[in-house]
Amino acid sequence: MSQPHGAGPLKRALMRVVVPEVALALIRSLDASWRYRETDRHHLLAALDSGRPVIGAFLHGRIFLLLRFMSRRRNGRWLSMCSQSLDGDAMARVEQRLGFEVVRGSSGSGGLQALVDMIERVHSSPGLGACLAVDGSRGPRGRVQGGIVALAQRTGGLILPVTASARPAHIFRRAWDRTLLPLPFARVEVIYGEPFAVPARMKAAELKRWCTELESRMVALQARADQLSGSADEAGVCAPVASD
Repeated sequence: MSQPHGAGPLKRALMRVVVPEVALALIRSLDASWRYRETDRHHLLAALDSGRPVIGAFLHGRIFLLLRFMSRRRNGRWLSMCSQSLDGDAMARVEQRLGFEVVRGSSGSGGLQALVDMIERVHSSPGLGACLAVDGSRGPRGRVQGGIVALAQRTGGLILPVTASARPAHIFRRAWDRTLLPLPFARVEVIYGEPFAVPARMKAAELKRWCTELESRMVALQARADQLSGSADEAGVCAPVASD
């Protein structure tokens, strides 16, 4: 992999060695203080027991609420995708240390090959699920892209919507995904949607329809999670759609 533009040896070392260790320590220490509550866990169990691959669908901005929780052994084995950027190097190391398998790529770079790699890994490793941010690595926030539907289509997997909310929490308002990070001793609500399959063959218009369907489910699921936690982002789950 080529080195990121403008990144010198010191910055690369920091991002690949120091930052992952600090982030991992932070995640573990915060996680130890958080109080989790699950809603509709039977949807996760039904998907895991179905004999089909499970494709976890989540919002990019909720990754820190779900990362440690979903890495627990009782929640299955998961394959994730991290970008090929320097930030992605750090994130990949954190996720691997937590027990995730990782492929590299994103909607911005290497995404198609990474998707192919995910499909191959899921096919070759029974019981391995794949999880993907529905809005990719660059957004727009909350807008479902076609990768996750294609992943379910090519693997024969069930899409399992999952999200979380927390209170108290900090929202990184300058980040495109408005990342939400629970504060120490927060109550974290994890909620699962009903798993569903998509057709093995579909045209572009039908793929778009399934993206819209998943987006509607994710918006409704996030609203329910926010209601349970008593917290919500005033900017909403999805970024506004630009008018013509």
